[in-house]
Amino acid sequence: MSAPTRKRRWLTICAVSATAALIAAVPAGAAPGHGSVKPHTVTATTAGDGGEAADEISESADQFAEARTSPGTINPGAFSAAWSDLNNLPNTGGTWRHETGLPYNSDDPRYRDINSNSSGGAGNVTGRMAAIVADNSGYVYAGSAGGGVWRSSTGGGHWQPISDTLPAQATGALALDGGGRLWLGTGEATTNADAYLGSGVYVLSDPRHGSFGKRSRVGGGELDGTAIHTLRFGGDKVWASTTRGVWSHSTSYLEGPWKLEFAPNPDFLPGGSQAKNPSAPYKNIANDVAIDPKHPWKVILAVGWRSGDTYNGLYTKTNGSWQRVTSLGDLPTAATDVGNVTFARSADGSRYYAVDQSPALITNPDSSLAGVFVSKSGSPFGPWTKIADTAALAAAGSARTSPGFMPGGQTWYNEFLQVDPNNADHLYAGLEEVFETQNGGAKWSAVGAYWNFGFACWNIDPAKQTGDCNQTTHPDQHAATIGSYHGTSYFYAGNDGGVYRRPVSGAQDASGHATDWTSLNDGTIDTLQYYSVGIGKDPAFHGVAVNGGLQDNGQSILRPRDAVMGSNFGGDGGDTLTDPSNGCNIAQEYVYLSVQVTQNCAVNAGAWVTDPTKATSYSVAPPDNATSEARFIAPLAADIKNGDAWVAGGRHVWTQSHGYTIRSTAEWTNAFDLGAGRTATAVAASGGKVYAAWCGPCNNKGFTRGIAVGNADGTGWHQIDLPATGADGAVPNRYLAGFAIDPAGADHVYLAVNGFSRHWTEGPGAGIGHVFESEDGGTTWKDISANLPDVPTDSLIALPGGGLVLATDLGVVYRAPGRTGWKRVGHLPAVAVPQIKTGPDGRLYAATHGRGIYSIDLR
Repeated sequence: MSAPTRKRRWLTICAVSATAALIAAVPAGAAPGHGSVKPHTVTATTAGDGGEAADEISESADQFAEARTSPGTINPGAFSAAWSDLNNLPNTGGTWRHETGLPYNSDDPRYRDINSNSSGGAGNVTGRMAAIVADNSGYVYAGSAGGGVWRSSTGGGHWQPISDTLPAQATGALALDGGGRLWLGTGEATTNADAYLGSGVYVLSDPRHGSFGKRSRVGGGELDGTAIHTLRFGGDKVWASTTRGVWSHSTSYLEGPWKLEFAPNPDFLPGGSQAKNPSAPYKNIANDVAIDPKHPWKVILAVGWRSGDTYNGLYTKTNGSWQRVTSLGDLPTAATDVGNVTFARSADGSRYYAVDQSPALITNPDSSLAGVFVSKSGSPFGPWTKIADTAALAAAGSARTSPGFMPGGQTWYNEFLQVDPNNADHLYAGLEEVFETQNGGAKWSAVGAYWNFGFACWNIDPAKQTGDCNQTTHPDQHAATIGSYHGTSYFYAGNDGGVYRRPVSGAQDASGHATDWTSLNDGTIDTLQYYSVGIGKDPAFHGVAVNGGLQDNGQSILRPRDAVMGSNFGGDGGDTLTDPSNGCNIAQEYVYLSVQVTQNCAVNAGAWVTDPTKATSYSVAPPDNATSEARFIAPLAADIKNGDAWVAGGRHVWTQSHGYTIRSTAEWTNAFDLGAGRTATAVAASGGKVYAAWCGPCNNKGFTRGIAVGNADGTGWHQIDLPATGADGAVPNRYLAGFAIDPAGADHVYLAVNGFSRHWTEGPGAGIGHVFESEDGGTTWKDISANLPDVPTDSLIALPGGGLVLATDLGVVYRAPGRTGWKRVGHLPAVAVPQIKTGPDGRLYAATHGRGIYSIDLR
């Protein structure tokens, strides 16, 4: 059976981990092609929408970063200070219950509806893995993008978290030194939509038994507020490639300060004359360090911003100063051709490998891959020879073989290299897929294909995982390592779906696809990155069904009695609505207001493939989806007095009153036009009264925000005068993230403001405060932040009786009725909580972006 039209895909990026400061992604105008959001309902003609992925990546990266940085830039240490303040708050007591601590099967045969990726072949998944390292005694250490570091003593599986007490749960790099110590570089450096900066580098002397703590930090605060791409060892020195240049430190004396080795634009570093320039976060990005194995004082630094800058290039130290390297053979050295670079060397010192992303190709709809290269001298100084390019990898059994959907389309985001320690010519290269060569690049195989859709072996038969194909990995590769367990050597891959393993001497089929992948995402590791959560009474079983939208892992659905979660929608899962009285009535956003609705939890055996009328989910996107006038994760809400009355926000405020029986785009009504160039950031409704927050421009070059108020029927709409400074109750000129309407009266409303106050950010009207209250329908506001830590806020609930619950980038806080002070709700790690909701069971549910879904009883 041929593959059907795929309406969803894994977005080869993310679009929303926690800690010390977020790296803004592409500033407006910095990335070629930035500026227009593309429609995202795709058909077979785009082979999975790969052609528009680069635009999606840049746009989603912009949007998430804007919420936390606009109208200016963030000073180092902001998240660390907020984490300290949060820990000093009084606590409500109570214990969070982990709802999603069980396997999540992306190929669950129950959910093979038209908008699902089930049967694609990824199997059990979890959240994005940014780093991974293993030893030869079965210990594996996995660093997640937003959920901390995890340890397995069984070659993968049976995981335990080992970094929960740190103020940074975003991982950039992991490395084992010659003495067996585990080094952790915090802050994910993929510069994607939801990569957070970290709090520095930490060392764990006994990684097999211990856990990271604040006292294990190396050096002082020099790397607080950076993201760390790689940690490399040479002699008695460790080198760190960061978003603020290249730094080094002694590996024997850990208490001294880090030394700044090279920053191409030092004026843009904190304290410099250009530190507040909106482009400062992109002026000193370092990607990797190549150290000569025979002469460890000889190094090459790979420095550069993915979209291109004059400082991009390869540098080495000559006569005491860092100079550009201008000739290395095939390996590019020109600023226009050096972007994201990753190095790897063989254990015997005979080979050095590199993969390079070309800024000059970043607008190429097919690929931005400059190539994979080898230095057979074993020296990073070459000469280098190209051993792979896009065409060679596409011909190696890749699933990405269509124009606009080719290997290397997101090389700035997806890169790893790993050399077999026992064979210098045996190399693994990670892009969107996993490629392998056993002869130094003469022949390549796509051992971990993007997915199995489109291959002759695929079919949707619910009795099989992925037709007659073998399991593959989740796409979008970030990290790799090789380790041994019980005498067998294994290759490990970390990607947007977690951790996968296969034997180094593994088997391939005739197409070059591996036949022996094992998912290590066994449910003991939960790094799922949720944007949203929905809860409703299950129509078939006693209890509630819990669902939520995820970064690059679709929509999860967990029903009572389930031992495994299923995935009923694919791609990126955005906002979601769920009928409290029937948890199988679900509206789920893909991205950019591409909304789907189902009334049976999207249970489907795949019959729609031969009979389209058998589909049980329906595309009902508001019109702003088609005109590209909505944010990547756009707001969607139900009226708190009438669950069938919905509000969606793009450029326009859209309303519909058919609830989950809606079946077409035409059923939405345009209630109000926010204005050209403006898009909604939050919506809420009660009894027909609607609040809509917006921004436009939304970046730090002219950032503007506002609130419009009116009625769902289109009457009474007006823009509120919202001064940022110079008035009592001024609302800061920052991103407006959420509303909560008092159930007792629609004119009583609360507002959550994202970003940091002016102590940590520079920009017009940054102001102070994060939570504001209005008792006159938004006409006037007062700051009720009180003792709330200065931390970005994301979601807000007004409880019956007057209590307030607030979700922040570092956890959840609560204000009791009649009180002014805030308390921390239980104890969660330092993870972002994009959304909170109450369930019909009386519990509070928190969607975390890195540690799954939790619930707690506040009664």
